[in-house]
Amino acid sequence: MTATAPHFGPPPSAPAIRRPLAAAALLAALVGMVFGLLLGGAGPASAHAALTGSDPQDGAVVATAPKEVTLTFSEQVALGDDSIRILDPDGKRADTGAAPRDLQSGSTVKYGVSLHTGLPDGTYTVAWQAVSADSHPVSGAFTFSVGAPSKTAVALPTDQAGGGLVGALYGIARYAAYAGFILLAGGSAFVLACWQRGAGARPLQRLVVRGWMTLTVATLAMLLLRNPYTGSGKLADAFDLDGLKAVLDTKPGAALVSRLLLLGASALFIAVLFGAYAKREDEREKKDLTFGLAIGGTVIAAGIAGTWALAEHASTGIQPGIAMPVDVLHLLAVAAWLGGLTALLVALYRTPDIGATAVRRFSGIAFGSVIVLAATGIYQSWRQVGTWSALTGTGYGQLLLVKVGLVAVLIGVAWFSRRWTARLVTGGGGAATETRDEETSPAETSSTEASGSAEVPDTSGATAEDPARAAQLARQQAAVATAEKKRILDADPDRSGLRRSVLAEVGVAVALLAVTTVLTSTEPARTEEEAARASTAASAPAAAGPVEMKLPFDTGGENGRGTVRMEITPASTGANELHLWVDGSDGKPMDVPEVKVAFTLESKDIGPLPVVPARLTEGHWTADGVQIPMAGNWKVAVTVRTSDIDQTTIDKNMKIG
Repeated sequence: MTATAPHFGPPPSAPAIRRPLAAAALLAALVGMVFGLLLGGAGPASAHAALTGSDPQDGAVVATAPKEVTLTFSEQVALGDDSIRILDPDGKRADTGAAPRDLQSGSTVKYGVSLHTGLPDGTYTVAWQAVSADSHPVSGAFTFSVGAPSKTAVALPTDQAGGGLVGALYGIARYAAYAGFILLAGGSAFVLACWQRGAGARPLQRLVVRGWMTLTVATLAMLLLRNPYTGSGKLADAFDLDGLKAVLDTKPGAALVSRLLLLGASALFIAVLFGAYAKREDEREKKDLTFGLAIGGTVIAAGIAGTWALAEHASTGIQPGIAMPVDVLHLLAVAAWLGGLTALLVALYRTPDIGATAVRRFSGIAFGSVIVLAATGIYQSWRQVGTWSALTGTGYGQLLLVKVGLVAVLIGVAWFSRRWTARLVTGGGGAATETRDEETSPAETSSTEASGSAEVPDTSGATAEDPARAAQLARQQAAVATAEKKRILDADPDRSGLRRSVLAEVGVAVALLAVTTVLTSTEPARTEEEAARASTAASAPAAAGPVEMKLPFDTGGENGRGTVRMEITPASTGANELHLWVDGSDGKPMDVPEVKVAFTLESKDIGPLPVVPARLTEGHWTADGVQIPMAGNWKVAVTVRTSDIDQTTIDKNMKIG
């Protein structure tokens, strides 16, 4: 919150001095509440969809080819006809090409894709892409094998959906849309609520109009990029009319079109604000018009903010009926604070006429905005994070911590702004200038300067009877007077210090907006943890315990026949204990010069991982801490040497994990 409200006149009273301390204490209490609620936890909430299970599972080896492949998601997703593809080892389609079948039951979100019959053995790749309920594209891939793993010509995709050039352009448009809305709504609110005479100031007019133009262009860009952003990723598809038509039938597309319609209404609002309203002289009429513009502007701003709430994180998960209005309040508070702060900065740098009352009013609005932001931010954090582990161990949680840190920095810089304000208060000279400027309108100043300059003799020979020359002189004298006034104000070190501190606030606000934009396109922390837990549960073995196998061998030499008995405990990922017993053809323990073991997971190109067991007793070898990096159908190769020249290697598949 900027604390730039000057109290021109007597020095601040004790309550005024205590007010910043009370605000700081309130902020500390709110931050404490945030983390307290995070520790408290809550019920499940999802935003970005995540794949939580599949049949067959990732890395599984099945005896016969399944009739269909099913995928289970953490939340509702939108799938196209080609959203799930199954490719054989040669890269050809193994599915029938039909649209995914909806197999949802209760809260379980599941889809299935039918496969061709008579599929050969080998490794198959499942690639999928969908659009989650919060409008963001998600994708992934995994493999399973029929009979036994094999080499595959299919390379697993590494790029995530919504990436590449199209993703970058869409992200830029998202940032520009937020920035444009903040300037449009916040700048208009600053004029109406803080400095009504600013409606006639060209710098503020340009600020608000540029905000409107930025938001409009960004919204159009997002509408065109939506099809390639959630689909092919090719920029040329932005002009695909069929794709655009499909986008318009989706919830995000409807939200973007609604935003464009509301921007049309906001254009009329801007025309009245900087046209009829700026020229209105009658105080009663202007008061009525102010009320009407305030109501209309609030409705339009809330509607535009609602287009974000309708299609993004707030619209899915728990309590969407509460989350969407809260999200609208959050966006409006951001616009009132940061947009008003930008308008104040422009006024301080570009207009010499802004007075004490305007700055004081904005200070109150900014403080109220911070309170609303804190309250709505607590609720949003509770919905999307929920636990300490999610706060510190996920990308979303870490970005949220960065955002909280930037808010703290912003409030710290605002404290310096308040100090500069206090110096202006005690300076005396600036107060008189500001007060006089507040009481004299720009129209009155220009009229006085014009009439005065018309009476001044023209040194170049023109007389007062030459109206064109008199008007020219009036304009020149008004420009000189304005420039001199600005020079005097710029020379005031206290005013310059205030401008620099407000500029620093705006700089931090730009970074804060960038982090917020990234947050809106990041998978929420709670969803990421839920997907990880579901994936772990799906891949966990039904029951832990040792796995045993027997492998007959024949090295071809004298006394070269026997059997290797092997046991691995607990036969899961991580550290395992290995025991080998070598029995001769007579069934008695057999001592051999050397035994070696190697583990290979061919489906993931892992291995061979060598293990050299140590001899424990006659015919018994053992190895501790055998590391198995991941679950799967591992090929276990055992090499037995019965003499200096006689050895053999036998192998067998073993399910581990």
